[in-house]
Amino acid sequence: MENRGKCLAERRGEVFFIGVVESVDNEGVSTIRVFDEFCEGLYRIQTYSHIIVLYWFHRRDSKEQRSVLRVTPKMHPGAPEIGVFTSRSPNRPNPIGLCVTELVSVERCLIQVKGLDAEVGSPIVDIKPYLPRADAVPEARMPDYMRHGQST
Repeated sequence: MENRGKCLAERRGEVFFIGVVESVDNEGVSTIRVFDEFCEGLYRIQTYSHIIVLYWFHRRDSKEQRSVLRVTPKMHPGAPEIGVFTSRSPNRPNPIGLCVTELVSVERCLIQVKGLDAEVGSPIVDIKPYLPRADAVPEARMPDYMRHGQST
C-alpha cells in the first residue's frame, strides 16, 4: 500500500456532491434537490428549524481562483488585506461555502431553505442540522472591521 506511511491529511480526497441548488425565488427561498441515492439522509430533518448547507462555489473553481491566498474583504470598507482562511471569500483552495439557513419545507428529495447565498446550479457538498448549543458562540471575537458592512 503506497499511502500506508502518509497521514490522511497528506492524501487527496474525493468529495461526492449530494445535490444541487435548483432555484431561488423572489422571496429568497432556495430549492435544493438532493440526489436520489442520498434522499434517505434527509430522514427527520424537518424536526429542525435551521440547517447548515455546505456547497461548492462552482463559478470560482479555476486554478487561478483556487490559488488565491490573500484577499481584501469587499463587503467591509476599510478592511486590510488578510489571509483567505480569515475571510469568507469564495476564492480559496477548496471553494466550499457554508450557510446557516432556515428550513422552510421538505418533500421527499426536495428541500426549501431561506437565507442560502448559493447560486442556482451550485453543487451541494453536505447538509447538517444547526444546533444552537454547539454552533452559536455569543462571546466569539472578531476584528472591528468585520462588525461593519454586509453580512457574508
